[in-house]
Amino acid sequence: MLGLMIDDRERQELEYLLKREMDEILFDMKDARIDHIVKRAMDERYKILFSLFRRFASHKECLKYMKNSSAKKEKY
Repeated sequence: MLGLMIDDRERQELEYLLKREMDEILFDMKDARIDHIVKRAMDERYKILFSLFRRFASHKECLKYMKNSSAKKEKY
């Protein structure tokens, strides 16, 4: 296990970068021109980024980025 010491400003920056990257992946996943093999790799990357994001973000923020979450289904 590795540790990481960061201050609040750095945490906010990491959270921001993770959000933007996950948004890009979610946007690209909707593109029908992208091959399913590439989409599978993008999905794996998303899972890794989301697991990092969970360490920084609040529960409410995590719910926004959960794929196929029951919370989203209940909301809509």
